[in-house]
Amino acid sequence: MANIQSLDPSASPLDYYGGELRRHREAAKLKQGQLGDIIFCTGSLIGQIETTKKIPTRDFSERVDAALGTDGVFSRLVGLVLRSQLPTWFQAYADMEAKAAYISTYQAQLVYGLLQTEEYARAVLSVESPDKLDARLEARMDRQRILAHENAPVVWAVLDEATLHREIGGRRVMRAQLARLLSFRDHPWVNVQVLPYETGQHSAMMGSFTLIRFENDPDVHYSESYDQGHMTANPAVIKERSVGYARLQATALSTEESAVLIARVMEERYGDKPRPVRSAVA
Repeated sequence: MANIQSLDPSASPLDYYGGELRRHREAAKLKQGQLGDIIFCTGSLIGQIETTKKIPTRDFSERVDAALGTDGVFSRLVGLVLRSQLPTWFQAYADMEAKAAYISTYQAQLVYGLLQTEEYARAVLSVESPDKLDARLEARMDRQRILAHENAPVVWAVLDEATLHREIGGRRVMRAQLARLLSFRDHPWVNVQVLPYETGQHSAMMGSFTLIRFENDPDVHYSESYDQGHMTANPAVIKERSVGYARLQATALSTEESAVLIARVMEERYGDKPRPVRSAVA
């Protein structure tokens, strides 16, 4: 007799997902391999997801819903599962980000998560979380779904010019990332500005931060340290940082000038032509 691993659906969103997948599969009188054949994956993968050894993707969940006729149950559950894979201290921010009406962010070192390509995000996440890379990457990509929602938030990103030159993942990855930034030129709700090197001192010298505004709730200020995030709705902080952000926007290149700079860096630094080899200095 096969040893069926017992599951505690209350232990986590992933456990609940696995338990529901097993319950619905068995109700449909399908073995793991049979369900796998229907949704074009292995029975082993079905078993690993049922026993929480693998993280389900959104695509997998949509195919399961179609195969089992579960009316979007797994497509809805997977959002909770992926959110739970984010660092614990970041989950509250992700919840607020998903409900935001307006997001204003300044990023000093990296492209903002909602604007990252998958390969760029993979390179960033591989530094600190190699053992959880696939789950964290899927969760980050899933966050970007809010940009396609009917009620998508307005996103205004001011990126330090350093984010364009810091080579994350190699030249090919960076070229694709800068091309993605340029793709937002025609997006109705996403705006990208670059704060150029020649700006010198500016109102965000303390580092990256994000302001989140909601339709009916107080604004929130968010910043990160090495291992945790800090959120506050303190009116004094919101007022100070809102003024600081307005100054950043005024100091940064316009969206049109920023696109020109991004395109220039993309071609000159990450283009197809090899960079000249620097001669050694005696």
